[in-house]
Amino acid sequence: MRITEFHITPIAITDPPLLNAAGLHAPYALRTVLELVTEDGISGLGEVPGGAESVAGLEAARALVLGRDPFQLNTLSLALKQLFRTDPAEDDLALERRIGRTYSALEVACLDIMGKATDRPVVDLLGGAVRQRVPFAAYLFYKYEGAGGALGFAPDPAASGWAAARQAAALDPAGVVEQARAMCAAFGFQSLKLKGGVFEPALEVETIRALRRAFGPGIPLRIDPNALWKLETAIRWGRELEGLLEYYEDPVRGQAEMAALRRAVPIPLATNMCTTAFADLPGSLRLGAEDIILSDHHSSWGGLRASLELGRICRTFGRGLSMHSNSHLGISLAAMTHLAAAMPNLSYAVDTHYPWQSEEVLTGGRFTFEDGSLAVPSGPGLGIELDRAALAALHANYLACGLTRRDDALEMQKVQPGWKFAATRW
Repeated sequence: MRITEFHITPIAITDPPLLNAAGLHAPYALRTVLELVTEDGISGLGEVPGGAESVAGLEAARALVLGRDPFQLNTLSLALKQLFRTDPAEDDLALERRIGRTYSALEVACLDIMGKATDRPVVDLLGGAVRQRVPFAAYLFYKYEGAGGALGFAPDPAASGWAAARQAAALDPAGVVEQARAMCAAFGFQSLKLKGGVFEPALEVETIRALRRAFGPGIPLRIDPNALWKLETAIRWGRELEGLLEYYEDPVRGQAEMAALRRAVPIPLATNMCTTAFADLPGSLRLGAEDIILSDHHSSWGGLRASLELGRICRTFGRGLSMHSNSHLGISLAAMTHLAAAMPNLSYAVDTHYPWQSEEVLTGGRFTFEDGSLAVPSGPGLGIELDRAALAALHANYLACGLTRRDDALEMQKVQPGWKFAATRW
């Protein structure tokens, strides 16, 4: 079996004006969809964060992939590293970060092909399912009014339920609580995560308190200030948050500060910023930088199979394990679900931005959450099928919107002229 076709499609999906430490989401989020096709007509799909750099990385790999057996992932990985190592002095960590998205898209598409060729789901290729349903968490944001995309910042007055909450402003604790109520009513989520690093810590901590009052003690809560707090700030407010949080995600920057915070505050610390690749693990273990690692198969962790290796390391060294998310559609969500189903020590509900998106590139439409969880997709491979008309429409969005990379600071400056990102703000 050989790969004979290689199709890259950059797309732009509607994204609401969500606030975060880096600024503001643009009206469109960029994704890249990869389709590989074999000589006998078997198609495999991958989806990764988008933009011109993502497309260029995949384009560079085209000649390397065409003619290759999709089952030979180990040799593909080695060949890709050799192709991308243009500087002999570049260390492995920098190289892993640079090629992570490219390899992830290729690996997922190849696994999709393998599953279809063997009539087995991807989760079986990863060792088999240890759970049939995967729990996800509600991802809450402070946000401006509007739904993004062609609607811009103008809300639809006829919307109701989650559609209305997705458009409504949420700039204070009460607004976030209403957002959480609507999201949980629509999707049944059983845990809540707040994206922080936007306002003064006192307001964000009060938002956590408001969520606790609204949802009671049975709903786990998380906050992620994206490393914008000083160590003394994180210690002060961490002590205020004792007894309220399931975990405290990246309140400070870097492994050394995370380790110091971990010694000072008895709340589990999670990270998707200070430990993000295998080369980071020696420092993590030496310093005791975190309690929970949030993997991301799209990134420098290096795909689905490597994420299982991370899971074994977490189990060996007593780390909890879950998954980070970004603005994504169903190809990515299907891959995450297969991976999460195969992880024996998945310790926490998985992050997902999926409710914030409204389009899909799959036949049958968008995934349906029940009680905050997804069933592992049935059928061979990823268990999904590409809707080519929908893909073409979202590619047209990409061409029309003019965006080639994500830049939350630039978008924020359109609302707050002169705004600048600061690595530490409070």
